[in-house]
Amino acid sequence: MQDILFFAVANHSLTVVGSDASYTKPFTSDYIAISPGQTIDVLLCANQMPDHYYMAAKAYASTFNITFDNTTTTAIIQYSGNYTPSSTPSLPNLPLYNDTNASVNFTGNLRSLADVDHPIDVPTNITHEFFYTLSVNAFPCPNTSCAGPNGTRLSSSINNISFVNPSIDILEAYYNSINGVFGTQFPDFPPLVFNYTAQYLPFELEIPQQATEVRVLDYNSTIEIVFQGTNLVAGVDHPMHLHGFSFYVVGWGLGNFDKDKDPLNYNLFDPPLQNTIAVPINGWTTIRFKSNNPGMLFTSFPCYFDHLNVCFKDMFNYKVNLFIYCILNRSMVHALPFR
Repeated sequence: MQDILFFAVANHSLTVVGSDASYTKPFTSDYIAISPGQTIDVLLCANQMPDHYYMAAKAYASTFNITFDNTTTTAIIQYSGNYTPSSTPSLPNLPLYNDTNASVNFTGNLRSLADVDHPIDVPTNITHEFFYTLSVNAFPCPNTSCAGPNGTRLSSSINNISFVNPSIDILEAYYNSINGVFGTQFPDFPPLVFNYTAQYLPFELEIPQQATEVRVLDYNSTIEIVFQGTNLVAGVDHPMHLHGFSFYVVGWGLGNFDKDKDPLNYNLFDPPLQNTIAVPINGWTTIRFKSNNPGMLFTSFPCYFDHLNVCFKDMFNYKVNLFIYCILNRSMVHALPFR
């Protein structure tokens, strides 16, 4: 469940028509790439010779030397009618397990309908710009006794902060004015600028700060976030989900984000409206949205290397009782009445 998957149907093309409950401009592909928590709507035309055909899915795993389930799961599409099926059904041709171009090229084809009947509202007057680095990190363990690289304990961070779960629910602390549970100094930008995607990075950068910090925003703010993957410990693709909101994906690329050049190529005409994306390995993705959905909302970033329990965690605190924060995807959140 923590892996991006390639999916295809033997001898059949797939027409993509939607993602995350939003229509997209139809496009045809021999396969799809779907990240954890994401939905893709496709149409299949049963226009081949009556027979049995395999549909199949397998994991895309871009990180070097990390164990993953490399099996292929299959099911059979069976045409109705009277015919003698092939003794061995055809298997689809799926991209290689580490084919980053196949993954990003598929998602890069997603576009909103953006027509008279399906208008879009991409924020252009941005009130808050954030640049968030996404990193896998490592904490030292006594006697190098943990299961991570060199006996460390794997962790993760956004802007070098690894979220610490408080003993009191953050919304409860806010509602009851309990001090000392969380801070409000989550950084808009990383504390240290470096070559985020360099092949070799200093070991001291691998140890993040541990804190329970939130970012306070006004209701109805217009937000732009650039998610930048780093190569700390190991570069990985980062599935990102914003619960309670959909957002426009206005840009993406491989390598380091260039603040002077890359925004010139943003798609503000028909960007896809999604609630889950995959930031490519050692790459970046820019999203835009409006903070206009009051309530208790949280952001969950799926776990990586699941057996080691590495998850991204971050939190926004929106004024007017609008909460967004990232939790372990197995945690429970209890709603409280709003005042």
